[in-house]
Amino acid sequence: MKKLMLSVVVLGLLAGCASQGTKDQAVVEERGTGATTAGMEGKGVGMDPLHDPSNILSKRSVYFDFDKYEVKDEYKPLVEAHAKYLSGNKAASVVLQGNADERGSREYNLALGQRRAEAVKKMMNVLGVSDSQMETVSFGEEKPVAECHEESCWSQNRRTDIVYKGE
Repeated sequence: MKKLMLSVVVLGLLAGCASQGTKDQAVVEERGTGATTAGMEGKGVGMDPLHDPSNILSKRSVYFDFDKYEVKDEYKPLVEAHAKYLSGNKAASVVLQGNADERGSREYNLALGQRRAEAVKKMMNVLGVSDSQMETVSFGEEKPVAECHEESCWSQNRRTDIVYKGE
C-alpha cells in the first residue's frame, strides 16, 4: 500500500512538472545556419525556419512607398534575417521578384520593380550574400496580390518577394 501511495504521489508530481511549461526565452540555433531566434519558447523547434510561422524567415515580402525603391527601416530586419540565412546556407538561393502597383506605364513599372528587387539584392550583398545565390526579376504590375483600385491594394502590390528556389 505504501508503494502504491508513493507511486501515485511521484506520478502526480511528475505530471505537474510536465504540464508547467517554462516561459524562458530560449535562444535556438537554427539547423546549420548559425542564425538564432530568441523568444520562440519551444515552438517550432526542429522545424524548417523558412516555414516556421513564428520565425521571421517565413515572411517573404518587402514593401515600398509609392514611386520609391529604398528598403524602409521597418523591413531591414527581415532582409537581414534572410541574408544571414543565405550566408549560412551557401546551397540556398533566391529569386528577388520586384513588383509595382498598376499606376504608371508598363515600362515604368517594370523598371521600378527591377529597382526594388535590386535594392533588396544590394542590401543582401552588403550583408555578405553572394551574387551567385541571388537572381532579380521584375514583374512590374503583372502579379498583383490585391486587385482593387485604391491605396489599400496598391500598397500590397508595391513589393519585392523573396522566393527560395526549389520551394
